[in-house]
Amino acid sequence: MTEQSPVTQAQAQPVKAAPALPDAQTVTQVKHYTDRLFSFRCTRPASMRFRSGEFVMIGLMGDPDPKTGKVKPLLRAYSIASPSWDEELEFYSIKVQDGPLTSKLQHIQPGDELILRPKPVGTLVHDALLPGKRLWFFATGTGFAPFASLLREPQTYEDYDEIVITHTCREAGELTYGAELIESLKDDELLGEVIGEGFWKKIRYYPTTTREESPKMGRITDLMRTGEAFTDLECTPLNPETDRAMICGNLAFNLELKEMLEAYGLEEGANSKPAHYVVEKAFLD
Repeated sequence: MTEQSPVTQAQAQPVKAAPALPDAQTVTQVKHYTDRLFSFRCTRPASMRFRSGEFVMIGLMGDPDPKTGKVKPLLRAYSIASPSWDEELEFYSIKVQDGPLTSKLQHIQPGDELILRPKPVGTLVHDALLPGKRLWFFATGTGFAPFASLLREPQTYEDYDEIVITHTCREAGELTYGAELIESLKDDELLGEVIGEGFWKKIRYYPTTTREESPKMGRITDLMRTGEAFTDLECTPLNPETDRAMICGNLAFNLELKEMLEAYGLEEGANSKPAHYVVEKAFLD
């Protein structure tokens, strides 16, 4: 078993009065889950509006150019993990030791500033899907982030009778963020008041690992092909008449699952033409 880094919670610090970076927001909370994964929260621009499931560009200033001395921002697309009604913004990130951005981003602390371009976009939104009865979220790694937003979005429960979320990671510790979030919904009094008591009972959570031993091993695509996933979930395979789906994972996973969903008869949708499933093309786990 791979030893995981202890989970630590950083406390929020007073917001800085005068941001020095362009489009700067202040980090309010940081939480590390493993030596590869962490989440953080930051202030939200007062004028920013977004739909749950969308992403924005965030980043930090890069190192000075050795020749010119100029410093340019390092920006990457990050799905917003917090719901559209949250007063702050939450993000879930990998740590790449030699990554241009995440090698720096993983060291942020409450009170630090980061760059946030307040122009949200994305395909993982309710508007891109036709009405249905059962909604599937398919995620690998930090691809869980947009679903963390949608799982706290009242419309998700108003529009669907059942929400199935599959999350496939290499190691068991990498499932912690999603598992903790789903568990927290049971005690979310605000959502309970807005949506109705027991709303979380609509969720069917199916976490799997591919390397480290866990209660359920295997890639979700393999488990679907054999029918094992549907047996475990005690449900029928996807049907275009009733099922809708959203996909967010690494490129190979996205392409494989797209092919599978289309074999079930589902068609890809978009903001301009809603259909049965959508894929977040900007995300690469």
